[in-house]
Amino acid sequence: MADFPLLKDYIDERLVAQLAERIAVLHPQFASAAFVAAATGELQNLELKRRFDWIADQLREFLPADYPTALAILTGILDNQASRFAPLDMPEFRLMPIPTFVERHGLDHPDVSLDAIAIITRHATCEGAIRPFILHYPTATLARLRQWANNENEHVRRLVSEGTRPRLPWWSPLREFIADPAPVLALLECLKDDPSLYVRRSVANNLNDISKDHPQLVLERMTAWNEGASKERQWLINHALRTLVKRGDKPALALLGYAPADVELSDLTLVPAVLQFGKQIEFSFALRNCGGAAQKLLVDFVMHFVKANGSTAPKVFKLKKLILPAGETIRIQKKMAIRPISTRRYYPGRQRLEIQVNGVCLGGADFELVMDQRAV
Repeated sequence: MADFPLLKDYIDERLVAQLAERIAVLHPQFASAAFVAAATGELQNLELKRRFDWIADQLREFLPADYPTALAILTGILDNQASRFAPLDMPEFRLMPIPTFVERHGLDHPDVSLDAIAIITRHATCEGAIRPFILHYPTATLARLRQWANNENEHVRRLVSEGTRPRLPWWSPLREFIADPAPVLALLECLKDDPSLYVRRSVANNLNDISKDHPQLVLERMTAWNEGASKERQWLINHALRTLVKRGDKPALALLGYAPADVELSDLTLVPAVLQFGKQIEFSFALRNCGGAAQKLLVDFVMHFVKANGSTAPKVFKLKKLILPAGETIRIQKKMAIRPISTRRYYPGRQRLEIQVNGVCLGGADFELVMDQRAV
């Protein structure tokens, strides 16, 4: 598996040593050698998020017992002013033990922790760190989030949306917001025309989360937002509705301008028929407009991957948007690598690929996935 480095491998002994060096600059009493020995002792046995947790817990053990003092040191090492510290590779990712420190050890100090979160998130996202405070101090934390929605820094504004996502990957769901997303929608209203694509993408992802439990509510809100929408907001609406579109939801497709398609699928080819895990599969097909007018088409492909129990589960991938003139044919081709990723486990067996146009499956083909023994 050496050909496929994992994210967890970047949270390593070198990172621990760099953190110790930075802390010692601000806090000379820090027991750097002991911290490095303790923090690196278990890393090789841990997965990614548990590595964040472990390093955060060792920081709590070796920093001053007074939490506000310890937190001030950690926020201080984020400051590269006057080149006080050696550069840190991939800082936005490798600094994640610091927001994890607040998440795991800051709940008894909500005010100072929330102050720190507004600083830390500019360097390493606090989307996970903010969630315990939403749960334990909802009124105070939502008040902070409303203030941050107008912050001059895009990372702070993005935290307002990303931290309130009801179904944020990696972290536990916010069940109160799953049941009633009204507080979240009020925040997203403040951000729907944010000048930063980074923020607007997060708003769309949040709305996409909400659509999984409240599709009609999101459709109504996106219909309202669509009135007089700028190009940027139209992109946000399109991205927010992607799960509903992939499900073939007719009202969502209609809002985006996709009517039922009068098209014919032909000449679907898929090679190889037997795919070695780690390699790529290639497929191509033709679509012909059988109607009397040009049609706006949203073309996706669906991979029905085998699960651990032998059944299959669909995963929809975007492929192409186009306007196909009446009577014309277009040929589309695509390559896709089937290799290790952190968000999916692959299993050998017969998988299926299908072509979907405007939410409707038009046909498909099967292929066999063969796993290298090391990857099973």
